[in-house]
Amino acid sequence: MKGNIAIIAALEGELKPFVHGSGPRNWKRIESGKGCSVWEYRHADGCWIAACAGMGEVRAAVAFVEVEKVAAVDAVCSVGWAGALDGAVAAESVSGVSLVVDTKTGERFRPADFQPAWPVLATTTHVADEREKKRLAASYGAGLVDMEAATIARIALGKSIPFYCFKAVSDDADAQLPDLNLFVAENGRLKMLPFLAHVAVRPGSWSGLMKLGRHSSAAAKNLAEALYGWLDESGSVRTSTGDYTEKRR
Repeated sequence: MKGNIAIIAALEGELKPFVHGSGPRNWKRIESGKGCSVWEYRHADGCWIAACAGMGEVRAAVAFVEVEKVAAVDAVCSVGWAGALDGAVAAESVSGVSLVVDTKTGERFRPADFQPAWPVLATTTHVADEREKKRLAASYGAGLVDMEAATIARIALGKSIPFYCFKAVSDDADAQLPDLNLFVAENGRLKMLPFLAHVAVRPGSWSGLMKLGRHSSAAAKNLAEALYGWLDESGSVRTSTGDYTEKRR
């Protein structure tokens, strides 16, 4: 497949190793709308466009709009951090998904390229805590949870654009974390100062947050490696033949 490939995440931290790391590409930062970050890599047959605009369905749609301002999209890949719903899904691992389920609407989306062994991804409207993770796993047979993939898939379907999805696991199924939903702003990003003030007086949450930080950083690096393995040397996508569920160091 040749052409312009969009790679859409929620947060800049998810894309940082991909667009700023030691990879073989020279990415250019593109001027974009408020609250959105966009990078472009031009190649002989088109370009890769990486973008993020915050967490949640509204912000995912914003990122898609910003990508289309750069170039007509021939294929789109939803990427970024996801929470594990199954104890067998390891933090820091990277996986393609076999199905995306929108828990708000009940819609189901099949990626253009998938393997049956890959986990089902449940897309929710909020950050899932440990109790919600158990419910999602039981209700949908899902192994992963995020907040954006279903929106990207729905837009892609409406535009007849091939949809792909790779997720990097930032937290285990039993991760003990504070309620992050209290601190998500309208722009889909964490309100950092109120959040830090909240956790500062709750030392019981420190260990879980430090583990989340370590896992998230490693997962983003592994995601970059997986994406560069998926995108071929000429800048187009190729059918994946490997299993991205294994940890990459």
